[in-house]
Amino acid sequence: MAKKGILLVNLGTPDSPSTGDVRRYLDEFLMDPRVIDVNAALRTFLVKAVIVPFRAPKSAKLYKAIWDDKTGSPLKHYSILQRDALQQRLGDGYMVELAMRYQNPSIELALDNLKAALVDSIQVIPMFPQYASASTGSVYEKVMRLVKDWPTPPPISFINSFHDDDLMIKTFADNGRKYQPEKYDHILFSFHGLPQRQLIKADHTHSHCLKVNDCCQTLTDKNKFCYSAQSYHTARLIAAELNISKEDYTVCFQSRLGSDPWVQPYTSEVIAQLAKEGKKRLLVFCPAFVADCLETVFEVTEEYGAEFKHLGGEEVQLVESLNDSPTFIDALERMVLAN
Repeated sequence: MAKKGILLVNLGTPDSPSTGDVRRYLDEFLMDPRVIDVNAALRTFLVKAVIVPFRAPKSAKLYKAIWDDKTGSPLKHYSILQRDALQQRLGDGYMVELAMRYQNPSIELALDNLKAALVDSIQVIPMFPQYASASTGSVYEKVMRLVKDWPTPPPISFINSFHDDDLMIKTFADNGRKYQPEKYDHILFSFHGLPQRQLIKADHTHSHCLKVNDCCQTLTDKNKFCYSAQSYHTARLIAAELNISKEDYTVCFQSRLGSDPWVQPYTSEVIAQLAKEGKKRLLVFCPAFVADCLETVFEVTEEYGAEFKHLGGEEVQLVESLNDSPTFIDALERMVLAN
């Protein structure tokens, strides 16, 4: 019986925490013109001569700190669990494949597996709740580049974003509720950052992004595909689900790279300001990630935790990501069946 193909795609992870594998991962990731969107010559110089040679050994140490002897990378581990759980839910009428945009398992291998299975159609779900050219857009481009030469490609569809999916929101809220948010001095919704220039490029009106006061605070027709606006919307929905007032939470952005201005406010600066105000306990959601990874379990818990304590704070508590929550698998199943 013919099957429908489902392709889940997350960002990626090194094959191991060795410096060589981390170097290969960073090289593929940062050489993507949608990630570092400058001219090819400058990008090549920055990545191969400046960033990767210095960053790979440092990043390898960080990956070693989060690497499990049995399950390896947490992002890959939880991604496999998500794939397997969704396959079980959907049954024999579907074939669910997992790929990483960078490194392994590769998108090319996953598509070849679906092609060999003679699936009737392929639905691609980039595992990024908020749309960004550097993540979801890059997945679109890679998939279409690989299938463009197939003599008879099946119908292919994409999930653009799911930043307001009620089951996704409920999963984050349920995870946060376990920590009793009302007992914390302040709540952070920390999203992965992007260079401001990428937000400006996404503004097709050329009159809204960073030109209108609080341009991301409300989701409108003008900014409905804006990563920052979608991030603020996700945070508002989780806060509403938990009855967290606007005064008690802050939306911020982490993981800056380079000296160009990125989406603000920066998580590190928000944490410093909260410490200055005498806040002692922070609860942190990271709703740009569907699986825990280096940016959550190390950057937030270890780096920001140490920074906050150095400034006089006491605790930075991370709310775990969606991981293999049954409610999130419900969300994925509903996305598939709705299309």
